[in-house]
Amino acid sequence: MQTLGGQSRCGRVIGPSLDKIIKNAAWRKHSHLVSSCKSALDKLESLPPADSSSSSTTTHSDPNSPLYALSFSDSDSIIHPLILALDSAHLKVVEPALECLFKLFSLHLIRAEVHNTGSSSASTLIFKLVNSICKAGGIGDESLELAVLRVLLAAVRSPYVLIRGDCLLHVVRTCYNIYLGGRNGTNQICAKSVLAQISLIVFTRMEADSVNVDVKTVSVNELLEFADKNLNEGSSIHFCQNLVNEVMTGVEGNNGDSVIDGDHNNQNGNATDTPKEQNGVSEDDKDSKVREDGFLLFKNLCKLSMKFSSQEHPDDQIILRGKVLSLELLKVIMENAGPVWRTNERFLNDIKQFLCLSLLKNSALSVMAIFQLQCSIFTVLLYKFRSALKEEIGIFFPMLVLRVLENVLQPSFVQKMTVLNLLEKMSRDPQIIIDIFVNYDCDVDSPNIYERIVNGLLKTALGPPPGSTTTLTSVQDITFRHESVKCLVGIIKSMGAWMDQQLTVENSYVPKSSDLENSIENHSFSVDDGSVPDYELHPEVNSESSDAATLEQRRAYKLELQKGVSLFNRKPSKGIDFLISTKKVGGSPDEVASFLKNTSDLNETMIGDYLGEREDFSIKVMHAYVDSFKFKGLSFGESIRFFLRGFRLPGEAQKIDRIMEKFAERFCKCNPDSFTSADTAYVLAYSVIMLNTDAHNNMVKEKMTKADFIRNNRGIDDGKDLPEEYLGTLYDQIVKHEIKMSSDSTAPQSKQANNFIQLGFDGILNLVTGKQTEEKPMGANGLLIRQIQEQFKAKSGKSESVYHSVTDLAILRFMVEVCWGPMLAAFSVTLDQSDDRLATTQCILGFRFAVHVTAVLGMQTQRDAFVTSIAKFTFLHCAADMKQKNVDAVKAIISIAIEDGNYLNEAWEHILTCLSRIEHLQLLGEGAPTDASFLTASNAETDEKSQISIGFPNLKKKGALQNPAVMAVVRGGSYDSTAVGINPSAALVTSDQINNFISNLNLLEQIGNFELNHVFAQSQRLNSEAIVAFVRALCKVAMSELQSPTDPRVFSLTKLVEIAHYNMNRIRLVWSRIWNVLSDFFVSVGLSENLAVAIFVMDSLRQLAMKFLEREELANYNFQNEFLRPFVIVMQKSNSAEIRELIVRCISQMVLSRVSNVKSGWKSVFLVFTTAAADERKNIVLLAFETMEKIVREYFPYITEIETTTFTDCVKCLLTFTNSRFNSDVSLNAIAFLRFCAVKLADEGLVFKAEGRIDGSSPKVEEVTDLEIFNDKYASYWSPLLTGLSKLTSDPRSAIRKSSVEVLFNILKDHGHLFSRPFWVGVFNTVVFPIFSGVSGKKDAQLKNNEDEESESPHPERSTWDPQTAAVAAKCLVDLFVSSYGGVRTQLPRVVSILTGFITSPLQGPASTGVAALLRLASELGRRLSDDEWREIFLALKEAALSTVPGFMKVLRTLDDIEIPDNSEFYDDNDTSSDPGLTNDDIEYDNLQTAGYVISKMKSHIAVQLLIAQVATDLCKMHPRHLSATNLSVILEIFSTVASHAHQLNSDMILQKKLQKVCSILELSDPALVHFENESYENYLSFLQDLLLDKQYQDDEMNVEQQLVIVCETILQIYLKCTNTQSGAQKTAKQPKVHWILPLGSAKKEELAARTALLILALRALGGLDKNSFKRSLPPSIPSLLFDYLRRLCSTAVWWNHLNHLAHPSKDRIEPVREPTAGKSHLGGLLRPFGVWWNHLNHLAHPSKDRIEPVREPTAGKSHLGGLLRPFGVWWNHLNHLAHPSKDRIEPVREPTAGKSHLGGLLRPFGVCFPRNRD
Repeated sequence: MQTLGGQSRCGRVIGPSLDKIIKNAAWRKHSHLVSSCKSALDKLESLPPADSSSSSTTTHSDPNSPLYALSFSDSDSIIHPLILALDSAHLKVVEPALECLFKLFSLHLIRAEVHNTGSSSASTLIFKLVNSICKAGGIGDESLELAVLRVLLAAVRSPYVLIRGDCLLHVVRTCYNIYLGGRNGTNQICAKSVLAQISLIVFTRMEADSVNVDVKTVSVNELLEFADKNLNEGSSIHFCQNLVNEVMTGVEGNNGDSVIDGDHNNQNGNATDTPKEQNGVSEDDKDSKVREDGFLLFKNLCKLSMKFSSQEHPDDQIILRGKVLSLELLKVIMENAGPVWRTNERFLNDIKQFLCLSLLKNSALSVMAIFQLQCSIFTVLLYKFRSALKEEIGIFFPMLVLRVLENVLQPSFVQKMTVLNLLEKMSRDPQIIIDIFVNYDCDVDSPNIYERIVNGLLKTALGPPPGSTTTLTSVQDITFRHESVKCLVGIIKSMGAWMDQQLTVENSYVPKSSDLENSIENHSFSVDDGSVPDYELHPEVNSESSDAATLEQRRAYKLELQKGVSLFNRKPSKGIDFLISTKKVGGSPDEVASFLKNTSDLNETMIGDYLGEREDFSIKVMHAYVDSFKFKGLSFGESIRFFLRGFRLPGEAQKIDRIMEKFAERFCKCNPDSFTSADTAYVLAYSVIMLNTDAHNNMVKEKMTKADFIRNNRGIDDGKDLPEEYLGTLYDQIVKHEIKMSSDSTAPQSKQANNFIQLGFDGILNLVTGKQTEEKPMGANGLLIRQIQEQFKAKSGKSESVYHSVTDLAILRFMVEVCWGPMLAAFSVTLDQSDDRLATTQCILGFRFAVHVTAVLGMQTQRDAFVTSIAKFTFLHCAADMKQKNVDAVKAIISIAIEDGNYLNEAWEHILTCLSRIEHLQLLGEGAPTDASFLTASNAETDEKSQISIGFPNLKKKGALQNPAVMAVVRGGSYDSTAVGINPSAALVTSDQINNFISNLNLLEQIGNFELNHVFAQSQRLNSEAIVAFVRALCKVAMSELQSPTDPRVFSLTKLVEIAHYNMNRIRLVWSRIWNVLSDFFVSVGLSENLAVAIFVMDSLRQLAMKFLEREELANYNFQNEFLRPFVIVMQKSNSAEIRELIVRCISQMVLSRVSNVKSGWKSVFLVFTTAAADERKNIVLLAFETMEKIVREYFPYITEIETTTFTDCVKCLLTFTNSRFNSDVSLNAIAFLRFCAVKLADEGLVFKAEGRIDGSSPKVEEVTDLEIFNDKYASYWSPLLTGLSKLTSDPRSAIRKSSVEVLFNILKDHGHLFSRPFWVGVFNTVVFPIFSGVSGKKDAQLKNNEDEESESPHPERSTWDPQTAAVAAKCLVDLFVSSYGGVRTQLPRVVSILTGFITSPLQGPASTGVAALLRLASELGRRLSDDEWREIFLALKEAALSTVPGFMKVLRTLDDIEIPDNSEFYDDNDTSSDPGLTNDDIEYDNLQTAGYVISKMKSHIAVQLLIAQVATDLCKMHPRHLSATNLSVILEIFSTVASHAHQLNSDMILQKKLQKVCSILELSDPALVHFENESYENYLSFLQDLLLDKQYQDDEMNVEQQLVIVCETILQIYLKCTNTQSGAQKTAKQPKVHWILPLGSAKKEELAARTALLILALRALGGLDKNSFKRSLPPSIPSLLFDYLRRLCSTAVWWNHLNHLAHPSKDRIEPVREPTAGKSHLGGLLRPFGVWWNHLNHLAHPSKDRIEPVREPTAGKSHLGGLLRPFGVWWNHLNHLAHPSKDRIEPVREPTAGKSHLGGLLRPFGVCFPRNRD
């Protein structure tokens, strides 16, 4: 079939259109067009078909052909008629031409690069074609406009047509004109849509740097978001969208030719196979030119957006609409910018140079659409370009957003809603929020954008201040409030989402709510869903990024700097000092001047005040400030204007003078040829300031004229006038342009290095107004914009402008510190004041997210603030006022507990308090009884109560209104009140209030038991730190519940038990921490004064303990003991007998039922029973002992299998029972159980190793240390048992003492063979010896080496032992020591010390016991003791003798200060004394009592000393053959010590007189001092005599004879002293001659009589010495002593009287001594009455006789005395030898002749005559 145009592809498309043009054209008017069309048709028909191979090859080879498969000549002839048709401006002709061109472009049949400067013919041809198409758009027909738009879009869309340069701009301009000039709204919308699509095509190709790309189709509906919504005429949007879609998809709408479709499909299929070079356009060339077109289009769109109305037509809507359209297109371009655009430096520079300039110029316009578009474009910049446009965003954010946001009183509703919507979108992207804070709030030179956003939102949320005037309606205000809250919620939500994203897998927090899980997804910014985050496209900015620590330093630096600025604005000097001290400003004047000149936010008035100060430093700063200006080349007016822009001149004249003086000096220095001197400049400056004030002050009515100004300045130039023209020009400048500071000026010249913020945004907006015209680019606005751009360039190279990106979570802490306060206020106020469900829901969400962020970050203060606030908003403390929002708050509390429980810590207390109150309200709603009654109910009742369903019908029962608990809740209380107190005096609530309360309780039905229990069940999932905090908080809440005095509750207590049960399977370390908290709680509540509460708590503890004891415990752990410790503490501290009894029963039940599982818990068990054993209640003691009895009898192996300390605790417990004061049977049974324990220990083999036992032999004695003693593991079993029994021996009860002693020594006796040798030593040291600690002496204390038992004796009552117990104990000690002597031989000194301690006891019973025991010990061990051991015994006796002396002497010295009255005086004074006060008589009485005590101590002391000497004598007699010379010397020292001490006491005559007085007054017997001395010397002398008789001790070393003679000498001296006779050696020439010797008194006679026997013994001892010994040992004083003695014996009446008194004690007078008569013996007659003395001498003469012969009268001629003394021949010979020392032979003793006195004859040779005492 023949078709128009032939068979070629182009012909099939063009032919029908040409034919239609021919038909529609006017033949006359368009004849040239018709002929051209026919020629073209002929040409097309002559072309070969499309499938001709030869033709195809030919056509494809022509690179200049604009039509596919045709030669250029053919193409020109075919396209030319189309151009003519378009130029005809005839509608019916243009339409088919446009339709034809649309098909050609859509089918990619036209291929060329279109540019007005194109060199190729094809480019020129297509450029003409496009130009004709554009012209057709101006015809004015609506249908043609749409057709033109279709063709132009198809041409731009075609990948084979590259429209570039001016041609592209011409296409865009054509669309602009259709949009601006069109009358049809649909066409205008289509024009806007086509423009947007063209822009999108160009910039998409630019992004890919290629023409063959997939392009997104624009959304017509989105294009009408801000403007042209009024153009929509029904289905206009739909029509326009279809038009764009048709072009973009390349589908023909008006031709359904299948052949064309098939060819179109083939064409599309071949499109990908298009050669690199085709039709003269290479792919590489196109790639390089695509971006140039993009830059060109972007610049022109920016310029179009900056086109302003002229002054003649300020309201030109065409220009305004074009501006709006340009901004819309820029918005489309920026929204679709890809990564290449966002990183291309050229494009970024164009944004800074053109787009930012456009935003700046349009920022002052009041057209809302423009503001909205600016905000939208700024949002895109913020999201996609913020890393590259840091400084620009820092300027535009305050200008566009914060300025509107912070306007609270009179904002534009639409404008502020736009800003709020922007912030809401921004808040959805977490990274944007973080980046804003990091790069601006942490940057010293940047504004605090984040902080201002939050504070601005807070101001908006709070609304206008009360009393202020606002233009907002109530609806608008509420809308603002809700939107601002929504923004704040979005911000904190994004922060939480970013935080969750940054957490690592190990320590990440996984959000549990759907909101938090989807936070990232829901908050992603919707500008470009597939785009890469901005900071990832700029790795170079991240290289300078800082960690949180560095940012913290920067933030701190900025805050401190702001603090200094704030201080400067109040007090400049203090501000400068602060900044210098904190090193924010240098200390030099130049640095301070630079700070004043370049720092923003400084108050200009304060700067002027500081510069004018008179202090030296301030003057230096002012000079440096002025010197920093460069006035060279500037006129005087410009210089002073420039100078005064940075500060305000102070008001004080002197300050102005100083500043102006320096200014004049600086100006003249910079301009030396300006004036003659600086004075001229100084005066002129003052004149200018005055003129400025005069001209621009409204208060000045009469203004200064120019003539006045000139006249005022005459002669100021060194007497000359300045030129009038100069002054006139200066006058005009000042009058026309006021000198202002930079904030009020049009040019910020004084702050050249400052941030743009210093320029003042209000000033910028005032300058950038409609007055600006394009013809005046360098006016005020142009200069301002130019300076801003220069600042951007200057700052772009600084390190401070580097964009930072962080991933450290610590940065959130700084952000929270900024925002938490405003957020808390906004959420709280809104939630409190609003009942709108959406608003309150947002606030509650804000609380939730804030708690989440602060909790995870560990910000305790902030977290607690949010939790406390939302807890208060639950209104659970005031349930009558609850609303739905309060219930929502309760739900939020529960959600927080479940989702953020791991981070709540102390905040758990508020949450658990809310849960407690919920449960309380639910119980009240049920009408259930209070917990106070529940506490006393049985467990069955408890279970039944817990099964009651939740509901509130019971409140309406009769009498419910009178329920005090319900009324208290209805009345309400404060949040901080832990319990609602029931106040009977409070007013009754009404039924309406009750009904309102019930309706509110119904709201709580939304929260069931499941939600409450879920919080506690979830505790198992809490981490180790969180569960401890949870339990601690729950304990606090439970404590507050239980401490209510009127209505205690147990909800939290029961939950505690549940929690403990849920978490009992945690690891030991965590459970131990949990139980430490629970333990303290149970103890505190268990000691509560409320008995019911305490009982309930202890029962709860019992339940937990039973569950815990079900778990087996490994050895050497202490968990059971820790678990049961609360029982112990409560048992020890509780004052309630019921509680103590309950604890005993609980422990008994637990132990007996779980005995096999009890391990370390035994310690607590025994501690409880130990406490019970000392209880005041008998039933508690008996109950505890009953359990102990069962444990010891039946479960003893369980005690010893764990560890030894368990058995120790058991022993301690039994020992405590022995102290029971209720029943002696308990005590005795406890002692019996101790012995039973010993038997069990032996039976179970808990004994010592065989090689260490005592075998009865006497091994080598080794030193044993304490460490060795207790190294044996079995010692720890036996030691507490034996030690406890040892301590019992000091019990005050006789039966207990006796029983304990018997049991102790029986155990040692029965089981001692099982003990090791070291342990035996330990037994004696720690068990046996402490029993006798009260009787051991100093030596024992020294041997203990200051052990612990020395400082605190475990037997403080040892002195209370009765004699029987002491005797038994001593006997047992000796028996035990003897039996175990082989192992404890080293302890002999301690044993002897104890026995000597008995001996030194002042009581007769213990002393006798000690003597007997010591003698028995010596008797049993005599032969086994070594010399050293004997020495130890004797040394112990010596030490005993010496140790008692110091104490006794100290007591004796107390008599020195006491005056003893005479007997008669004492009684007389007692009779006359009547003063009831403390008189001298009372003092004398006290002194007598003290003296009486001394006498008593003296008697005891004498007895002890004599007993020690007697024991020493007995020991020597028992084992005389085992005494070495060393030991004998010790014994002699004992006798010598005792005798010397006795002699010392007897020599103190003053003491004896006092004692006699005291004894006389108190009617006491005198101390036997004479007897003490006689006995001690007699023992001493006897022992020496016995040594002389034993030949083995008669050696020179011992020198016994000499010691004997010395003792005898001492005895003679004592005797002679008693007779008041001095020896010859003691006589001196100075002594007066004795003429008469007074007779002796009765006391002295008695003393002499008492000493006679000792004297005779001494004389005998001397007489017993042989001749050689006598000579060798006799001291020089003995003859003199004997002489004095015999002289006194023969001539002194005292001695005779003494004997007479002894013979006749009843006689009061002493017979005089007479001369003997002849034939009679005077001495015999005299001695006849003294039978006693004769018998004594007779006994001494014949010691072998048992019977003492009676004394007979001597016969005549015989001397009785001579016969009596005959056996003592030695003595007589001794005396004879003394009488005749020249004789070698000693004459035998002869019988005296008749009538002669033998004694007299014997003594005659000594020249001693019997003196006649007549003188």
